[in-house]
Amino acid sequence: MNGTLIPNTPIAVDFWQIRKCSHIRLFFLSHMHSDHTSGLSSTWKNPLYSSPVTAKILQYKLQVKSKWINPLEVGACHMLPLDDCGTETVSVTLIDANHCPGSVMFLFQGYFGTVLYTGDFRYDPLMLACPPLRNLKIDVLYLDNTNCDPEQRLPSRQEATEQIKEIIEKHPYHDIVIGLYSIGKESLLVDLAKTFQSWVVVSPQRLELLTLLEIEDVFSASSGDGRLRVVEQSEVNYSNMVNWNSIHPTIGILPTSRKVKVWHRDIHVVPYSDHSSYDELIEFVSRIKPSSIIPVVKKKQCLSHFKQYLSSEKASYCTKIPDSVKSFMKTQNVSGKVDTLRLKVSCRPIPRGVEFDSNEVNLQCITDLDSSGESLEETLKSVKQEKEENNADRCCLQCERAPIPLTESTVLTSDTNDNPLSSPSSDICEISKNEFEMPSAISSPNNTNETVISDSSIFCKEMSQAGNDGLSILPCKKQKKLDSKNFYHQVERYFKSSHT
Repeated sequence: MNGTLIPNTPIAVDFWQIRKCSHIRLFFLSHMHSDHTSGLSSTWKNPLYSSPVTAKILQYKLQVKSKWINPLEVGACHMLPLDDCGTETVSVTLIDANHCPGSVMFLFQGYFGTVLYTGDFRYDPLMLACPPLRNLKIDVLYLDNTNCDPEQRLPSRQEATEQIKEIIEKHPYHDIVIGLYSIGKESLLVDLAKTFQSWVVVSPQRLELLTLLEIEDVFSASSGDGRLRVVEQSEVNYSNMVNWNSIHPTIGILPTSRKVKVWHRDIHVVPYSDHSSYDELIEFVSRIKPSSIIPVVKKKQCLSHFKQYLSSEKASYCTKIPDSVKSFMKTQNVSGKVDTLRLKVSCRPIPRGVEFDSNEVNLQCITDLDSSGESLEETLKSVKQEKEENNADRCCLQCERAPIPLTESTVLTSDTNDNPLSSPSSDICEISKNEFEMPSAISSPNNTNETVISDSSIFCKEMSQAGNDGLSILPCKKQKKLDSKNFYHQVERYFKSSHT
């Protein structure tokens, strides 16, 4: 995973492990390659900044909600707050990284100094010929060191493109399969399509992305439209080459600077790279002369190659974090924290499938279905009296028009307005669809807003008009599971007794 946390700041670039950076408030995305988006998904809920093109791809591929994405114009300087009071700000300038569609470098300037994060980039002298990098002192340079190897010599992309064209010209009757990642090298494909006057066949998914990026219309999703075909890089392997050649003579081309083992004679590896070559990196660093360098690819150290090109001037910035920024870094994230319900659960077996999403009381607002308008206490009292008179040990508490027994497995859940039981005189409503199995024993914490359900009783929250009077106890004897016959028998007996 490539990415970094800018020290002494609430800024992260290409870093999405939110649990490891709780102090970060501003997240930046350089481009949409998977090694720079690890941890970023549709569930992301923090402010994110990127180029407009990357913002489009981000929504298309990862379905991140648009309200979290803030596209920043490339080439313009943007001022973003680093605290809640507007005292400290950071200026952010996006610079074309010449890597893949939407890829940018980030230039940060603030109390922490001047920081340039290249992300993945292919150096071009024009990058330093005009603002903002021209004659600019860089304190810290985060450098793309993918090809930082003096033993590896890479051609320019124009030279590599010519090599690919020569290979294709030598195989005029072959199908051409090109292995690529999901994003990148689109300009190469357009060049080949125009040179050989052929459509480039791609998958429907890639075609949708190319259409989104508004790339020139040289692509098709129909398999028979052209001899140039694009597949995922991993698909150009020995077994597929055998299958493709059994149908029609085919060659494979891998435009990459990575070291690839070739197991088939018809696979051609061409050092076409969207990363800066070693010579280009040396030229870039020698012209910028940063005070320090931090490699973007952490596992590949190469600082010894650039020591002689570093600036001898001491850094002029202060590493002390302003108090307002410290407070900003300690405040709650924009997305907020999710409250969790804290319950003491007994050691008895708990039925599976029960979730507690919040610490709000989960009660059904009970409405009165009786025309007499009895209150909850009056209803319960009459039921209790009936039980004593009839000596029915197995009779449950029932609502007059909702003949469902209240047992330890019955749950009263909140209605659409999410209001709990507000007073002892609340109406009694029907309990039907919201029933589900609950744990047999759950003890309540000190918070009286909780509902406690046990084997022997159901506790429902009651509040008087003057305030909260605590929990009232609704006794309910343990009963065996009723079959339909006994259930309707109880209902019939209940209605007879209530109308006599």
